[in-house]
Amino acid sequence: MNFAQTLANEFQIKPEYSENILKLIDDGNTIPFIARYRKEMHGSMDDQKLREISERYEYLQNLDKRRTEVRTSIENLGKLTDELVTALDNAATLTEIEDIYRPYKPKRKTRASVAREKGLEPLAAAIFAQDTREYPIDMAGAYLNPEKEVNTPEEALQGALDIIAEDISDNAEIRKHLRTVAFQSGNIVSKAADPEAESVYENYYEYSEPMKRAAGYKILAIDRGEREKFLKVSVDFDRSRGVDIITKAVVKPGNRPASDAVRAAAEDAYDRLIFPSIQNELRGELTDAAVENAIKVFSENLHQLLMQPPVKGKVAMGLDPGYRMGCKVAVVDATGRLLNTTVIYPVPPFKKVEEAKKIVTKFIKAYGVEIIAIGNGTAGKETEIFAAELIREQKLNVAYMVVSEAGASVYSASKLAAEEFPDYDVNVRSAISIARRLQDPLAELVKIDPKAIGVGQYQHDMPQKRLSEALDGVVEDCVNSVGVDLNTASPALLSKVVGISAAVSKNIVAYREANGAFKSRKELLKVAKLGPKAFEQCAGFMRVTESANPLDGTAVHPESYEAAEKLLTLCGFTPADIKNGSLGKLKETVARMGYDKTAAQLGIGVPTLTDIVNELMRPGRDPRDELPQPLLRTDVMDIKDLKVGMEACIRTVWCISPRSPTAASGIPPRC
Repeated sequence: MNFAQTLANEFQIKPEYSENILKLIDDGNTIPFIARYRKEMHGSMDDQKLREISERYEYLQNLDKRRTEVRTSIENLGKLTDELVTALDNAATLTEIEDIYRPYKPKRKTRASVAREKGLEPLAAAIFAQDTREYPIDMAGAYLNPEKEVNTPEEALQGALDIIAEDISDNAEIRKHLRTVAFQSGNIVSKAADPEAESVYENYYEYSEPMKRAAGYKILAIDRGEREKFLKVSVDFDRSRGVDIITKAVVKPGNRPASDAVRAAAEDAYDRLIFPSIQNELRGELTDAAVENAIKVFSENLHQLLMQPPVKGKVAMGLDPGYRMGCKVAVVDATGRLLNTTVIYPVPPFKKVEEAKKIVTKFIKAYGVEIIAIGNGTAGKETEIFAAELIREQKLNVAYMVVSEAGASVYSASKLAAEEFPDYDVNVRSAISIARRLQDPLAELVKIDPKAIGVGQYQHDMPQKRLSEALDGVVEDCVNSVGVDLNTASPALLSKVVGISAAVSKNIVAYREANGAFKSRKELLKVAKLGPKAFEQCAGFMRVTESANPLDGTAVHPESYEAAEKLLTLCGFTPADIKNGSLGKLKETVARMGYDKTAAQLGIGVPTLTDIVNELMRPGRDPRDELPQPLLRTDVMDIKDLKVGMEACIRTVWCISPRSPTAASGIPPRC
């Protein structure tokens, strides 16, 4: 298979771009690296499209591998024909290949295999040919064999019809046609296993909808209801239409003595073999499509959550609300370093409000707290009211924001949290995480398994490997689009940089602790197990703002340093102008000289030149800074607190509890 051409056609891109992408992938380059630093080779596609191409390429490789295996297997049986070779070459899906292979695949014991063992295959062939004036029952008399338990013509005829039914069932074209028609005109149907039983699936006790229009969340709901034995699910398709499709394909025209027997075999094939199989296949396809859509929703929500703008350079207090166990308090400095912790009880059952106010006020004044992050979990609303009242009463120059607690408990009980804060219990770790989430959501949330953040539907129904791959890809894209500070990033954050494994990320931190801050990107090559290829992939996404070379603090890749320095000289600037912000007219100068001409002079492509210019104008820019900034609050607790001219930013995340009624009904709650 010509993978490059196939992908070019499917994604409507130039064949040379497709060829370049596949070569880059085969050479071990990562998607973020290809997207950011090889734009000339693929026409500046974004990482999402490149990832789709990469996933499709993997599918096509598996398809081709299976095609070869099937061809070899049939050839070893001595049954490979030119028609089969053509059919295999034209097969576009694994299902089509398996349909072609079905007649040659080793089978378990079937009614047809038993009949073949009794020597009835010639009879089946003669009947199926339908070219004799002899009736099948008369033909069957010649195949009696008491030794093989064929004692009557009726037994011989039944065995022959079993063989014909299986041969019809194994016909790839018939199965493909039936599958297509059934999907286009069939319904997915669910009924109550026990109509009297109460469950969250009652909306599906009498449910029927065309398969081609069934929403993914409904498919996932009825699948779960079936697994939990509340529902019985089937595919409703007009049997007469299905049988008619088969008989038109296998029954020859005219009044032939054998036609009725073949028609009977066709009906048996449909009822006993084909439709049950196609029903399972169609339901599998519906589930697969629903899963992919759900994973897409997961991915989009996770991307939005990770790319929330940070609140940089401010001392933060994290409040992890609770009733009986109290509200855990943690203060971290502007870099996320823990300063102090305690527990307060401002809400029932203890309601030590005044004591809590004194403690929090003391912390705020002692450490210069500027922002408060309040978890949105149990007692979150009461804690928010407490914080707003405190700020108003004490006239504190502090603002607060409610942040999602999703995954905080998972992080606080993790091995990573134990390594970061070995002297603190899980409750305090959770408050620290909440504070850091407001300072830099991305840096904190990458410490948590993406599946634990809770940003999608039917999480536990997803194929976990596929879900993990998709969400890990989102985390990777987000981290690398933002970049990381080599001298402050945690091992968890460093491990998400392309080219850096978990082991190498720990080696980077160990090197940093042993030798002090990195003085340049090039120093990365001294880290154990970080070779030239890994350096090529990761270097552009690392930032060393303390480096003597200002380019080390930008997203300009080291391979383009020479071009960047030539550009500065060409435009009358020096590298020192990068840090002091004196490149205000760089873009105008390059535009005046012409991007095409300048790129040719520097020996780079126009996309790379454009990226270098943009990066030099705003070195180390954070794409999150271009998004609407978080709106911190002080006293808006109710609708009556709103005043004319106020602006609000409402962020919602769709989530569905595995056991909630909305999980079954498909009505997405806001949380």
